[in-house]
Order: sequence, then C-alpha cells, then structure tokens
Amino acid sequence: MNRMEKNKIKYASQHKKEFIIELREKVSGYFETNRISEYGNLNLVFKTIFMITLYLTPYFLMITGVVNSFFAVFMLWIIMGLGKAGVGMAVMHDANHRSYSKNQLINKWMGNTLYLLGGSPFTWQHQHNTLHHGFTNIDGHDEDIDPGSVLRFSPHKPLLKMHKYQHIYAWVFYGLMTMLWITTKDFRQLFKYKKEGVTLSNTNSYNQILASLIISKIVYYAIFMIIPMIFLPLAWYWIILFFIAMHFTSGFILTIIFQTAHVVPTSEYPLPDKNGTLENNWAVHQLYTTSDYSPKNKIFSWFIGGLNYQVEHHLFPNISHVHYRKISVIVKEMAHKYNLPYHVQPGFLRALREHARMLKKLGRVYAT
Repeated sequence: MNRMEKNKIKYASQHKKEFIIELREKVSGYFETNRISEYGNLNLVFKTIFMITLYLTPYFLMITGVVNSFFAVFMLWIIMGLGKAGVGMAVMHDANHRSYSKNQLINKWMGNTLYLLGGSPFTWQHQHNTLHHGFTNIDGHDEDIDPGSVLRFSPHKPLLKMHKYQHIYAWVFYGLMTMLWITTKDFRQLFKYKKEGVTLSNTNSYNQILASLIISKIVYYAIFMIIPMIFLPLAWYWIILFFIAMHFTSGFILTIIFQTAHVVPTSEYPLPDKNGTLENNWAVHQLYTTSDYSPKNKIFSWFIGGLNYQVEHHLFPNISHVHYRKISVIVKEMAHKYNLPYHVQPGFLRALREHARMLKKLGRVYAT
C-alpha cells in the first residue's frame, strides 16, 4: 500500500469534535494552573539514569571479570533484558515522541538510545508515531496489528488453522520482538517505506539511513556479542544463548505491555467506508481502540514508562508519560461527559488475561 492510498483514510472530523476541544482545554488548564511543563521532569531524569544503569552495569560487571560464575553471568544477562525493556519504555519512547524534553536536541539524543537497544529511530518513528498512532487498529495501516501470518491480531486478517492455538503459542513469538529489531525488521521496513515514497528524514537520504543502519548493527553486535565472547570465560555458544535470553526477556516484556492496550476484547477494529472515511474523529477513535490498565499501581507504572495509560498517551502523545496518571482523571471525566468509552482494567494480570481471551477469539471465526 503506497502513501497516496494511506492518505485516502479520513476521520469524521465533525463527530463529537467538542470532546477533544474541551479535553485539550482542560488538560492545558491543568498544566497552566499547576505551573508545570508538559515535558519530562526530574523524575524522568532519575528514571533515565536508573534504566540505563540497570541495562549497562551488568554488562560491565561481566566484561571486567567482577562476576564470572556461570549462573551469575546468566542472571546478569536477564537483568540486562529488564534494563533494555526499561530504556525502551521509559526513555526512548518519550524521546521519539519529542516529549522527553523541550530541547529537541536532547530528544534526539535520548531517542538515539534505540540504537543501544538494537533498533533504528528512523523506521521506528514512522511505524509507531505515524502509522500506529495515526491509524490505530486499522487493518492495512497499523503495523502493530500486522505481525505476519503466524499471528492474527485483527479480525480482518485471513483466518488460518494454526490461529486456533495462537493464544498458546503467541507468547513464545513475543519474546522474539527485539531479535527482529537487530536482524531483519529495520532493513525490511526501510526498503518498504522507500518503495512507498515515505520521507523518514528531512536531512538524511535513504542511502545515508541505510549506511547508519548497517554501521549501528555492526557496532551493536560487536559490543553485546563479540566483546563478551572475548572477555568472558565461557564458550561462544553460551554467549549466544545468553544474548538470545536477554533479547527474549526484553522482547517479551515490551510486547505484552503494548499489546494488552490494543488487542483486547474492548478494542474495536474499524474500517473506512467506500469513500475512505472512518465513523469517528481521530480522538474518539483512540477511545474505541485503546485501553488502560493497572492505574493504581504506581511502581509498576513507573517502571513501564506510564504505558499502562495508553488512552492518555494516544490522546496526548506529545506529553511526557510522567504526567499521565494526573491527566487520566480529566480524560475519564470528559469521556463520561460525552458518553464515550473509557476502557480500563484494574490490574495488569487482568489485562493480560483479557489479551489472551482476545487471541483465542481472533483464532476462531470472528469479525466486527
């Protein structure tokens, strides 16, 4: 699907437009009244230091020989996986939405932590910011609900026999998410977006992006695979196994955090009419396709970068996640005022169970 075809999708701009107008006024008033910035604060700075430390400290403990026993080294790789996921959720995500700081240079550098995770900011920003946020849960547009034929995340995708069991086997594939980042995904997306005529950068050509992509992958493998093979007193195949374990940990965490917000029974999968127009405006569309979870667990929310407040994030992607808990009260109030849905699950395990139910449902004959 080329860019012109994507642009044919239109939202019904007049449908309950008063909701988003009043909501934005209320949220803006909250920041003005409390004299605080919509961007990150000292909490986010501390979180950045914590997550990067959690990710890289185990690496240096291994490389320097401070820790060298087999089991301890294995556990350090698992901790690195936790840190990797934390950097992605709590640091990189805000930065690539330009909400980490008012200073765009800081956003750029913090967004580049995605290289540290094995991914590319160029392709990630288009897939996530443009496609996922612009066309949430719309088949053929939102790549987050198009993981390939092995999984069925949309009722509008072909139903295969194996999907009957996807609620069982999907969890294994979730752990492969960041493995795809460091191998084929970025290259596949880059070539796809080039073919579609998508502009990924105003300053870098596709050849320059490709060159940076290749160099970043080489550097990543050198740091996190070759150097450990040289310095750790373990066979090379154990290093590869531990490397995969780290990625499985981070990939699994990242996937279940994001998918529990969109692939759940309360989410809708709207399609445009014959004129390419969707029933709702963009803001209302986000309410019908997104869900919050675990709003009272502050520690959990802190670690996952406020991504349990996905409704707020989709309505205000340019506001830092450190403010989502407070503005969620306003969003919920406005949704109820305009008789609009505000989906939320009380806990993460409940949200995870609902996601599993949806996987099972999508594995059967099901359509909206």
